[in-house]
Amino acid sequence: MTVNPGWSVALALLILMAVSVGAYTVGRLPNIGQTVLAGTRAILQLSLAALVIAAVITHLWASILLVCLMFAIAVGTTTRRVDARASWPWVALAMACGLLPVLVVVVATRTVPLTGIAVVPIAGILIGNTMNAHTLVGRRTFAALREERGQLEAGLSIGLPRPLAIAEVIHRRVPEALIPGLDQVRTAGVVTLPGAFIGVMLGGGTPAQAAAAQLLVLFGVMSAQTVTAVVGERLICAGRLLPADLVVSLPH
Repeated sequence: MTVNPGWSVALALLILMAVSVGAYTVGRLPNIGQTVLAGTRAILQLSLAALVIAAVITHLWASILLVCLMFAIAVGTTTRRVDARASWPWVALAMACGLLPVLVVVVATRTVPLTGIAVVPIAGILIGNTMNAHTLVGRRTFAALREERGQLEAGLSIGLPRPLAIAEVIHRRVPEALIPGLDQVRTAGVVTLPGAFIGVMLGGGTPAQAAAAQLLVLFGVMSAQTVTAVVGERLICAGRLLPADLVVSLPH
């Protein structure tokens, strides 16, 4: 089973968009225009992505360049979300520490062949989820540093080194960033049938093949997100990965 672009898909998208807009209207939710804008952007971006991927997947070097571009865009996106633009090299380091080992494992074990058509999709899934984990870590830990300044100052006043004092404030917030990913793993096959599973099934694969593909994705995402969160916390504690206001205001 495949979903082919055409009038039936266009009609379904229009109806679904109308449902979203209608729900916004009935619920009196703000920023109703964001729904239409998000949907329009998704259509344009996925159409462009389809054209680009079709052009590069036959060449491994071009596929690797595309993955690097996707990673760069993800780094830029998450630095804007956490307002830490000047710290982008450290953001890139945290995300790379989560992403690269997973890619090495899946390629080295020959679970995923070293071809463009295989590497681009798996890398895209991992990059997106790693970006989300970093964003959640940043938002929660930076909010804690702003809201619990007294605790940080108390730690410094009793002689704690600055990295340890920061860790006392933010450490309990880091696991919160991993909850969405862990819930996805816990509920897979029971509450939800995630995207990779559905994709393999729609592509004609067997349920066993779909389950194997989805498990690979879930374990890869869980590993990448966890490593990214841990490395990100260390960089925050070291004062490397901080938004501009905290660089200035945090006590030394």
